[in-house]
Amino acid sequence: MDALAMPPLTDLQPTPDDILGDTLAGLAATPKTLPSKYFYDARGSQLFERITRLPEYYLTRVELALLEAAMPAIAQAVNDCPHVVEYGSGSGRKTRLLLEGLVDPVAYTPIEISRSALLASVERLAGEFPDIEMLPVCADFTQPVPVPEPSREARHTLVFFPGSTLGNFTEAAAGRLLRSMHATMGTRGQALIGIDLVKDIGTMEAAYNDAAGVTAEFTLNLLARLNRDVGSDFDLAGFRHLARYVPERARIETFLVSQRDQDVHVDGRAFRFAEGEAMQVEYSHKYTDAAFEALAGQAGMRVVERWNAPEDAFGLRLLQPA
Repeated sequence: MDALAMPPLTDLQPTPDDILGDTLAGLAATPKTLPSKYFYDARGSQLFERITRLPEYYLTRVELALLEAAMPAIAQAVNDCPHVVEYGSGSGRKTRLLLEGLVDPVAYTPIEISRSALLASVERLAGEFPDIEMLPVCADFTQPVPVPEPSREARHTLVFFPGSTLGNFTEAAAGRLLRSMHATMGTRGQALIGIDLVKDIGTMEAAYNDAAGVTAEFTLNLLARLNRDVGSDFDLAGFRHLARYVPERARIETFLVSQRDQDVHVDGRAFRFAEGEAMQVEYSHKYTDAAFEALAGQAGMRVVERWNAPEDAFGLRLLQPA
């Protein structure tokens, strides 16, 4: 596909000022934090694709198999002629299965913070699905995003949020995101959401601490991205990756741990790190049905269909307004 044939892009990508403001706020907090949404520059997106193919990282492999196996039932449960709106589309591997399986999807709007990943995915999908209107939006989906109107009227909106990405947010932030999805899909819409389910701790921790060190490289790339985009001076060799499961919070917590006493400078401000100080960079919540249903209920939605992988390793949930 040549450049002239590419679908029009709605570009609401975060500005350097947005990234700087979030970085300063996180470093000034106690304990220090950095937003995981900034993992996904071009390099971060490439590294995450490598992670999804690692033997320890069961999530993508199991979800793809589940989506393929459950697709006939999903297509029957989802109304015909939807406008599919995907939050955090990534490479589009799961999207392909969904668009192939649904009945007459009218349009597809991926909302993705990484422009390079978004354009590459849409180019591939546009070639494979020429009858589906592609309406990509480069934006931070954690904020309200206006969704383009398709040329052909859709009967309803299907929000697609695979990959257990919902688990990367605090409970309060996840609730806000679900309320935003509720607003996007409207009174007649639906949402298909992937959730990682609570399971053996060793299996969960291994997924975020792979033997090849790709996840550690991915986490540290966040610092490289900030050095480039906001002029910080993080020494990547001065931090190490740490991910552990916290049972009382039912989540993996990922940190960058300072290897020594050091100062990091951002926008003329100095931030002191003590040796061993852990800076939180990501959560990965794991769900029970009761916990997820309660979260959805707080956002005015209810679970109407459930599909689980073998041994309840992963789940897909179809939601509608309550």
